[in-house]
Amino acid sequence: MFDPVIAPSGTLLGLLQRGRGDGTLHALTAPRAEALAALDHCVLRDPRHDWQVENRSLYYARLYLDLNGELDAVEAHLFDPEDAFDTDESRTGLALAVLGHLASYGRRDALELLRRYAAHGSNWAWALDELALRDDDAALRALAAPVLARFPADPEGEAELAVAVRDAFEPRPWRLWAEDPRESIATRVRAAQEAGCFDRWQRQMRPGGPRPDWSVRAVLEWAQQGVERGAALHVPAARCLVAVAGPEDRPEILRAAKDGTEGARCTALRYFADSNDPGALDLVEAAVADGTTPVVEAAVAAFERMRSIAAVDRARGWAHRPDALGAAAGRMLACRGGAQDSDLVLGALREAVRGEGPDAPTLWTLVDGAGRLGIACAAPVLRHIYRETASSHLRGRAARALAATDPSFPAGFAVECLWDCEETTREIAARHAETADARVVEQLRRLAADPAEEAEVQTAVRSRIGPEGLTA
Repeated sequence: MFDPVIAPSGTLLGLLQRGRGDGTLHALTAPRAEALAALDHCVLRDPRHDWQVENRSLYYARLYLDLNGELDAVEAHLFDPEDAFDTDESRTGLALAVLGHLASYGRRDALELLRRYAAHGSNWAWALDELALRDDDAALRALAAPVLARFPADPEGEAELAVAVRDAFEPRPWRLWAEDPRESIATRVRAAQEAGCFDRWQRQMRPGGPRPDWSVRAVLEWAQQGVERGAALHVPAARCLVAVAGPEDRPEILRAAKDGTEGARCTALRYFADSNDPGALDLVEAAVADGTTPVVEAAVAAFERMRSIAAVDRARGWAHRPDALGAAAGRMLACRGGAQDSDLVLGALREAVRGEGPDAPTLWTLVDGAGRLGIACAAPVLRHIYRETASSHLRGRAARALAATDPSFPAGFAVECLWDCEETTREIAARHAETADARVVEQLRRLAADPAEEAEVQTAVRSRIGPEGLTA
């Protein structure tokens, strides 16, 4: 999947793509046709950088309800001829998830679309999972024949069916079909269930990788074999070293950490860091100075895992370095530093935004650190990240940090956060938003009554409700 093109944050489309609460609020006051066009654009062209982690489906479904939006564009997208050629689930997954939520809210047209797509679409398994949570037994049984027809009644087809049954996210339809009164359906599904269970058992009986009787050299060689195959195995290999290495093996592992092969060096660095070895920090610094890119990345990652006072002290000295180790030092201080490190963390935060923009991966830790340390001077940078980032998860972290650093947050961003796409962000808003705004009171009541809302959000809402109603 290609990286999505995100519109400017000041536009309606840009707000909706980011999943910001202001997107919903602006859409409800914009011309309906314009709002629906922007909403359809988001649903049909998934704007998330990481569609497996970020939430948008409930956010978009609620807006369809508020706008009483038609689903013609979604239907055309699902049943476009391209569906037969582009079978990547990221093309249709968001639309199907939105339909699932709409079906939960009683939209019959959404339910019918899911049923049709489960019978005829390429991403049928996703649609079936959505229906498994919401449809009745009779409708699910009616899908048995079209779904099973996808799998030829030959050895190859039966093997593919077994994999589909084994990997199903929601097992309910398959369990219904295994008890279907039509023997031709029940027999095939039961056989597929048995084959899937046998396959899982076989894989468990054929474990790969190191064994307890391996030597240190064997573990290091296994790590290098992974590099040659394009697989990074240094993390599990380092765990294996813990099991097989003794004090007498330290010189061999030390040689690997200094000038071993790429896989062996990464493994040894991780091993020493996790063991809190006295020489680990010097080895990390040397690896960053002369290692290959994978070795540098492994060294930096190993350093960030360290918990010792010595590692934090070294981070204070490295924080000004203009390289990957300097950036890692800033993140370590954000996680484990004290109040005396606030200036260093703030400097790292500002430098990351200036150098890499509001979506830099390093910002996740630095934003958390600004909130943890209560760095009030970070509020302007945090507000910029909140507005501009395309990551709804990073925006939620910025909101949490603003709640700890910015006195204007309860009357400002906390209000729009009640409509945010991420439930953790809505929870923060439910705990902090000022109720002097009538929109806040109305939205809190809606969240409290919505069966689709997460329990944590509703708990936060209830914490604001006193004997006489909502409190400030």
